[in-house]
Amino acid sequence: MELFGIAVSLLGMFVGFGVLIGLLFGFFGMGGSFLVTPALLVMGYPTDVAVASGLAFVFGTSVIATLKHRDLGQVDYKLGVLMIAGTTAGIEVGRIGLHFMQDLGVANTFVSVTYVALLGGIGAFITRNALTDGDGGLSHDAEAEEPSEEELPEIAQTIQSYEIPPMMSLRGGVTVSLWMILLVAFATGLLSGLLGVGGGFIRMPALFYLVGVPVPVAVGTDLFEIVFSGGIGSFLYAMDGAVDLTIVAPLLAGSAFGARLGAAATSIVEEEEIKVYFGVMLLLGAIAVAVREIGGVVEMPILDTVSLIIIVGAATLVSGAVVVSSVRELRSEGQATPQPAD
Repeated sequence: MELFGIAVSLLGMFVGFGVLIGLLFGFFGMGGSFLVTPALLVMGYPTDVAVASGLAFVFGTSVIATLKHRDLGQVDYKLGVLMIAGTTAGIEVGRIGLHFMQDLGVANTFVSVTYVALLGGIGAFITRNALTDGDGGLSHDAEAEEPSEEELPEIAQTIQSYEIPPMMSLRGGVTVSLWMILLVAFATGLLSGLLGVGGGFIRMPALFYLVGVPVPVAVGTDLFEIVFSGGIGSFLYAMDGAVDLTIVAPLLAGSAFGARLGAAATSIVEEEEIKVYFGVMLLLGAIAVAVREIGGVVEMPILDTVSLIIIVGAATLVSGAVVVSSVRELRSEGQATPQPAD
């Protein structure tokens, strides 16, 4: 049985997949292209269709999630625009560097090793911090007063200590030099350009650990940036006719619910838990990417499927943990609310 030219079973699978990815995207500010493009490739879609449809889905989901984060006051537009400017410059320099390495014949090795090392390294760093000293327990409140030094990550304290005019006041009571923001943005853009990835897994922790904004604001602002990068990429691919709406529409139908749920969860779940889930997601992602790269080296296509199973399983596990944590926090808040006297 078909509906809109696509099998009902496949349509249902895409909607369910959209809910899952939307929840992760709204909660972490990353995860779309991480999951959609490899899944479509394993399902047999052409590379350009898989990349273009994944990008279009990321754009649509980021718009939905950003609107929810805006409602919660977790998007810093000023910081977002500055990050877009610095990231764009960094991506261009990274692209030039990648072409140079391609000419030397070392690009594939560099990208593969660096991508796995970054995913694993950032994941391990964030998870260790959250589980041990809890470095950076900033408030969820985007309009909170200026945080104390104990609440800020050490690297963010160092960056904020360079009071080079002009100074910028950001959400969460953070004040930092314009040049420091642009430098961080350029560095994250450089890595994105070199690795050929969207960079959500780099930008979100960079906004928290380097700039010093609260995690929910880092997620919301990262999503705001993705609206622009994803929109431009989607438009260019759509002009080539590579975007398959029979894929994108059901995925967006699911993510419309999942993204708002994930965004709402960032204001409920404890910040340390957000960092633990994010770190675990990156660690499992590093394993999945490593398995896929090994499969390419030893010419074993089955490892591509194994890689996809690992990352989808990780996504399901983490999204389930997010939902459970949200329900637990809501119950705790309900029990803590004093009951009116008879």
